[in-house]
Amino acid sequence: MSERVAVLGAGSWGTALANLLAGKGVDTVLWSHQAAVADEINRAARNPRYLSEVRLDPRLRATGEMEEAVAGATVAVSVSPSHVVRAVMRQAAGHLHSDALVVSASKGIETDTLQTMDGVLADVLPAEVAAGAAYLSGPSFALEVGLRYPTAVTMASHSDVSARRAQALFQTDYFRVYTHPDVQGVEIAGSLKNVIAIASGVVDGLGYGNNTRAALITRGLAEMTRLGVALGADPLTFSGLAGMGDLILTCTGTLSRNHFVGVELGRGRTLDEILAGMTMVAEGVRTTRSARDLAARAGVSMPIVEEVYGVLFEGRAPAEALERLMLREPKAERWA
Repeated sequence: MSERVAVLGAGSWGTALANLLAGKGVDTVLWSHQAAVADEINRAARNPRYLSEVRLDPRLRATGEMEEAVAGATVAVSVSPSHVVRAVMRQAAGHLHSDALVVSASKGIETDTLQTMDGVLADVLPAEVAAGAAYLSGPSFALEVGLRYPTAVTMASHSDVSARRAQALFQTDYFRVYTHPDVQGVEIAGSLKNVIAIASGVVDGLGYGNNTRAALITRGLAEMTRLGVALGADPLTFSGLAGMGDLILTCTGTLSRNHFVGVELGRGRTLDEILAGMTMVAEGVRTTRSARDLAARAGVSMPIVEEVYGVLFEGRAPAEALERLMLREPKAERWA
């Protein structure tokens, strides 16, 4: 089947995915909410704001017009920051064909609704389109995908047909795609790992070492799994690419925006100062608030998330947050 793909969102990740598809010879249009960015991509085969280090495939086209991007597309890739996915995909929905495949590549939990992106898409897309959507997740820095470093990801869907169709679309010799049936687990894992990455960055910013980081990552995985299981996810999902794989990447990689935020917090800078100097979105900041509320609603204890919330929004000193975690009541490693 010959696909025509609209990638909706020209940030780093959207640009990397659009470039991957264009490089395969797939007819691909990248939509940017900034017309000037689209014009520069078309003129110079570079995104002037995001992923500027990578020369883009000359076959990639860009536009600032949603209808131009989506009309006639057989696949729409949703890759905007999570807090604007609802607005962007509501705009796109009116131009989508009823048998189009939607692939979500955004990770996050809405602050107001506490929905992951599958819930958001169910609200704004036609029912038959939302039911067949697929969800791309896993350890994948945009720059490294742009540089064609070997990468493995997972593609989750309630529809095996959709998962395999999306798998075939994105699979290359450097981008390996596995299918997965657990949409809820993949979505929760992809969202919460950003919160744990902030905590890991704080540990590094405070000057602690490998012991501390390893403990933080492992216990962070336990928290992610507890919440996921409470919401109906398969616990094994959190041992895979969308869980442990993405968690390791974002908690240790120097390209992680969320880890960077944590490092700077640990070094004593304020959140406002840090965010003011960033071009790209650190999803974990918003997701911390959402995750805390979702955990409270589900009755799940998430002490690391609670302490990250305290540092981000309550003025808690990073060193105090770490001490509070260490001085909690001793427990068995596995508990209900």
